[in-house]
Amino acid sequence: MQEYDDRVLEVFLEKQLDLFPEKVAETKEEALDFLCECMAVVVNGKKEVWEYFDEEGIDISQMEEDEILEADEVFDLEDGRFLIVEC
Repeated sequence: MQEYDDRVLEVFLEKQLDLFPEKVAETKEEALDFLCECMAVVVNGKKEVWEYFDEEGIDISQMEEDEILEADEVFDLEDGRFLIVEC
């Protein structure tokens, strides 16, 4: 099971409207439940973001690094890690 620390939960709560039309969580507990339900993934670095999408079978061959890192479902945790939420 994926672990979601306070930084992950805080960034998701702050930026969730970048991905969803309305808030899906108001508290850290709700964010934790939502991320667990979605099986969101925390990866360590840009390379692992690419590897994740490649493993999921998403064609990223024509995308630039910045494009994939700016995708709505990719949240920069600003500590070298990224949260990927696909629901």
